[in-house]
Amino acid sequence: MKETLQYLFEGNKLSRKQAKSALIEVGKGMHSEPEFASFLTVFKMRPIESEEFAGFRDAMAELSSKVDLSSYQGIDVVGTGGDGKNTFNISTLSCFIIAGAGVNVTKHGNYAVSSKSGSSNLLEYLGYSFSNDITKLKNDLDKGGFCFLHAPLFHPAMKHIAPVRKALKVPTFFNVLGPMINPSSPKFQLLGVNKEENFSHYKNIYETLDVHFAIVNSVDGYDEVSLTADTHIATKGKDFYLSPSDFGMEIIDPEKLFGGNSVKEAAKIFVDILGGNGTQEQNNVVIANAALGLNVVYPEKSLMDCVEMARESLLCGRAMNRLKEITKQR
Repeated sequence: MKETLQYLFEGNKLSRKQAKSALIEVGKGMHSEPEFASFLTVFKMRPIESEEFAGFRDAMAELSSKVDLSSYQGIDVVGTGGDGKNTFNISTLSCFIIAGAGVNVTKHGNYAVSSKSGSSNLLEYLGYSFSNDITKLKNDLDKGGFCFLHAPLFHPAMKHIAPVRKALKVPTFFNVLGPMINPSSPKFQLLGVNKEENFSHYKNIYETLDVHFAIVNSVDGYDEVSLTADTHIATKGKDFYLSPSDFGMEIIDPEKLFGGNSVKEAAKIFVDILGGNGTQEQNNVVIANAALGLNVVYPEKSLMDCVEMARESLLCGRAMNRLKEITKQR
């Protein structure tokens, strides 16, 4: 690590292989906390390069406790968070709508960082049992077309990383690494990022991976399709923008996406929407995100066909039934 730090302090950049090697050593507990803190500080003092970011992703993916769910052909819908918007749980709702449309979802998530209720907070409150037992995960998929991979159960390397992150008290590249390190390596991914520079990193990295993906960033800063403005989107070899009208919807006011001030309030909004009691704005935004996810799985379908699939899943109650199958909701 001393040599790596000196190399970086001289203004050099790491290759993908070098970045992977350095973080694997950290994840195995081979370096002291002050050394790791110095390493993280380098990437606060200058912008991280996509090659470095890719190496860190590769390291965390290798260090994770992998689960083979490939036979389920699953999709993950997840955002980096950190957009400071405190929206309701749009990505997680979209997952249940997608599951209700007949596509398996293998979602990776964690407790909230910047919002009141992350996916783990919400699902735990609703009665979902976290587990890294593959039999349990497969059973959830068989029953409800959905399973949840609670990040702390699958990333043992974090025991060497988390104390330093906590002590530093500032965001690091780990804050936007999570969506890329799903331990089930899903075949399909819809990924939301909170700013343009992270959009570029994700795009550059995912172009090198064997994954069917869409990366989204609302031009007004949301890490999802917000319908409050146009959305920047990247898929394999393509880069484009979609407006709310492309989903057959109108632009909405940001305040309509408010997620509540507690996990309890967030859970009520979540269940209300799945139960058919959401507002038009709430329904539209989750349908739009679910439609984009379905379009990743079914690229041969039009976006509007996917919108109708998502709408039917939500309004006919199939999405709610998926939640009921794997939690204590009745």
